[in-house]
Amino acid sequence: MEIRIGIINTGRELSFDTGASADEVRAQVAGALEQGAPHLSFADVRGNSYLVPTANLAYIELGTEESRRVGFVA
Repeated sequence: MEIRIGIINTGRELSFDTGASADEVRAQVAGALEQGAPHLSFADVRGNSYLVPTANLAYIELGTEESRRVGFVA
């Protein structure tokens, strides 16, 4: 699933693919915001880790969990 994260006062968004489901990501974000955690931690499918400050979150966009089709559509 693709995740896009917008950060306040930053011209670019953070975009990566993760193996987690949309419900897992929603629960992780909601839990961090409710507990007042200073950072959110994410991992992508290649093993890279990302720390995002919760105070500067502008938005989090969750993509579909479907894999992309390869080929031509008739």
